[in-house]
Amino acid sequence: MKPIPGQVAEQAVESDAVLWSRAPKASRGNMSSELFTRLLAACGAFEWVTFAYLTWLNLMVFLFHRNLPHAALYLAAHACVLAGILWLAWSAAGTDNRALRFARHWYPLLLYLGCFEELQRLVHIVFPGWFDRRLIAFDFGLAGVHPAVWLARFSSPAMNDFMQFSYMTYFLYLFILPAMLYAARERLAYWMVMVSTGIAHYSVYVVALLFPIESPHYSLAALDMKPLDGGWCTAAINFIERFGRVHGAAFPSAHVAGSMVALMAARRYRPWLFWVCLPFFVCMCVATVYGRYHYVADVLAGIAVGVYGFVFADWLTRREGAVPCAIHCQAASEAMR
Repeated sequence: MKPIPGQVAEQAVESDAVLWSRAPKASRGNMSSELFTRLLAACGAFEWVTFAYLTWLNLMVFLFHRNLPHAALYLAAHACVLAGILWLAWSAAGTDNRALRFARHWYPLLLYLGCFEELQRLVHIVFPGWFDRRLIAFDFGLAGVHPAVWLARFSSPAMNDFMQFSYMTYFLYLFILPAMLYAARERLAYWMVMVSTGIAHYSVYVVALLFPIESPHYSLAALDMKPLDGGWCTAAINFIERFGRVHGAAFPSAHVAGSMVALMAARRYRPWLFWVCLPFFVCMCVATVYGRYHYVADVLAGIAVGVYGFVFADWLTRREGAVPCAIHCQAASEAMR
């Protein structure tokens, strides 16, 4: 009976470790280089863009460390994240452990959220102030009113709940299509969506650090807008915002960028899902302004970043090694069972 691909990969990892321990010291340098090459080969396009973002972020922390208390802790934390990603990619490539494989495929979702929450303390690492006045002027010039203030005239408990629900659909966009592709073992499509989402989010984070925006919730608070009271949806989003709100990082909108990627990917891989999600996407774009989370400029920039992330990822995932061979082998192994 032929061993399944996952077993072959696992045996290869064990053999490398045994051979390295038995090899003379003179040849260990070459073997270490080969093992490092195999370690990188276990990574794919998502890891490439993640490493690029974290490298850039570490460079910003190093250059502007005087603006960030305990900068060394951030550098150490990012190094640990990089090491953890490498370990997970390597370990999952050489095992049949389903939990480890699952973690290797789904860790990007936690990484997006972690990197976003980190912006709470990094948003002023380059520039100490806010640039909201420029976006306030853009929105006012575009509409002749402050959109968030104008939309408040339509508020009611039912409308507020609907808008907050629409705003929360972002989290569904991040999960629904990838879950369908993962269950169908469409690994190339799955990782294309993950890479697209990663590029879109990391692009948002880069712009957020170079162009800090705090959102209408803070910048227009002096206008004494009507409170957005509602039911359980409003209560749920208020609870999430209480513990997870990031003061800053509003431009471009990460909600819109990530959802735009999901919408474009659904159009390609599950057209029926595209038509289901499209009305909710439009409502979510309105909700980001209605709920005072974003300016209209944030929404437009989020759409542009989402399109960029999808197009760039489409090109990147066609490169050799973008989806590691081990992942294809594991998918084939699962199909045989």
